[in-house]
Amino acid sequence: MASNLKNLSDYSSKNVADMSKKKFAVIVSEWNEEVTESLYQGAYETLVANGVAKDNIIRKSVPGSFELTLAAQWMAEQKNIDAVICLGCVIQGETRHFDFICDAVAHGITNVALKYNKPVIFGVLTPNNQKQALDRAGGKHGNKGDEAAITAIKMLGF
Repeated sequence: MASNLKNLSDYSSKNVADMSKKKFAVIVSEWNEEVTESLYQGAYETLVANGVAKDNIIRKSVPGSFELTLAAQWMAEQKNIDAVICLGCVIQGETRHFDFICDAVAHGITNVALKYNKPVIFGVLTPNNQKQALDRAGGKHGNKGDEAAITAIKMLGF
């Protein structure tokens, strides 16, 4: 979690296994595009900086964060995909819609990881407002996309 004590982009890449042959699916929600495109850029740059071949990063887009789970399942069931990174942003609104979406996406992503026994990473921001989202998508708190990518890499090296 990003806070004034922790930046999402501060992580250790020590002892990271060779990622040159690993294939990553990165699924990006189109909803809150300004935020999710920045998350994708952070994830992409972190994967490449840690030795992932550009051709081994497969990007897929979905309409919203709710759709991340099914797309994650479609990608995880492919034998040649080693890890799936899900990137989205659900901003708190005036209704309980936020709670239902966030809960469903978190559980869905976890279930896909367990079903396919491979890393499926939750890179979904759940801020209270647009400013908090931007602060965590390349702003003062770093980039959750960086964190999601390094998490996938570290899980593959487990």
